[in-house]
Amino acid sequence: MGEKYRAGFVSFVGRPNVGKSTLTNALVGEKIAITSPKPQTTRRVIRGVLHRDDGQLIIVDTPGIHRPRTLLGERLNALVEATLGDVDVIGFCVPANEKLGPGDRFINERLNDFPRAKKVAVLTKVDQASNSQIIEQLTQLGALRDWDAVVPISAVTNEQLEVLTNVLLELMPESAQLYDDDTTTEEREDDRIAELIREAALDGVREELPHSLAAMVDDREEREDGLLEIYASLFVERDSQKGIVIGKGGARLREVGERARKEIEQLLGAKVYLSLRVKVLKEWQRDPKALRKLGF
Repeated sequence: MGEKYRAGFVSFVGRPNVGKSTLTNALVGEKIAITSPKPQTTRRVIRGVLHRDDGQLIIVDTPGIHRPRTLLGERLNALVEATLGDVDVIGFCVPANEKLGPGDRFINERLNDFPRAKKVAVLTKVDQASNSQIIEQLTQLGALRDWDAVVPISAVTNEQLEVLTNVLLELMPESAQLYDDDTTTEEREDDRIAELIREAALDGVREELPHSLAAMVDDREEREDGLLEIYASLFVERDSQKGIVIGKGGARLREVGERARKEIEQLLGAKVYLSLRVKVLKEWQRDPKALRKLGF
C-alpha cells in the first residue's frame, strides 16, 4: 500500500447545540471539549489530537460564529477568524433533525471568507432523524455549495465516525507527524480543570448565567498522602448571580463542587479535594483588564 502520512487541522462550525463538542470528544475518544446545551459554552481554542497509523487529525474547537454583543463576544469572534484562517478543513455541522435555518445560511456564507480551507458538510444527530428527514437535509446541504464531501454521522451512537475520520484525513496535506503519540490536547491542565468546574456550575442554572460565568484555578497543592488540593474561583458579574451559584445554604455550590471533583479526578487519575469560592467581578465581559485576568 505505502500510503502517505497526512496531518492537518480541522475545525467544526455550526449553530449552537448542533453537536460540535460532542463530535470532537467522540473522535478523540476522551472528554476534551466541554459539552453543554447552552450556546457559546466553548471559549477556548481546544485542540484534540486524533492519532492513526496513516495520519493525525488535529481538531480545533472554536467558539461559535455569532454576531457579537460584548467585548468578550468581539474577542471570541476574532479568535474564530484567526483559527478558521489557519485550518486545512472546515466541517460545517448541521443537525439531521432540524430544518436548515437562517443561522445555518449565515454561517455557510461566512465560510466563503476562508478560501484556503476545504469544506465538508457533516450531518449530525442522524440517530434522532427519520430517513426522509436525512434525505431532505442532504438535498438542502447539497444546494448550499459544492462540498468536498458530505458525511451523515451520529457522535452518540458512533455511526459513520470512522467514515468521517477517513474523509477528513484524505483531505489533509501530506505531512510529518505534528504531535507526539501521547498528546491528546494542547490545553494546560489548569485550563481543563477550570472548564470542568465551569461546566458543572452551568448545569441547571437559569438562562441569565452562561456568559457571566468564568472559572479559574488559583492554587493546587499535593499532600503527602497523595491527595491533590485544588483551590478555584467561580466569577460572576453581579451579586444576584452569586446567590444563584451558591444556592440556599450553599447547597448548589456543594453540588457543583461534588460534580466537578468527580470529573477532575477522572481527568487527573488522582484523589482530589476541591475548594470553590464564588467572587463577583463586576461586568467582567466588558472590562479589558478583567478579561485579561481570566485569560481571554
